[in-house]
Amino acid sequence: MSSKSSPSFKGNKSFLPSKICVVCKKEMTWRKSWAKNWEEVKYCSEACKKKKPSNSQASS
Repeated sequence: MSSKSSPSFKGNKSFLPSKICVVCKKEMTWRKSWAKNWEEVKYCSEACKKKKPSNSQASS
């Protein structure tokens, strides 16, 4: 019954990857909704996405 060492233990975020938001510099932990595009995730929220620097990839 001791699943303390199991990485699949629900609620234990220490096993999940994380990265830093490019706008607010907060650490964001992997979410299931980001599973397909985790490499492209740069912002922790829609608010930060709207505040993104205008000089980064401003090509149309």
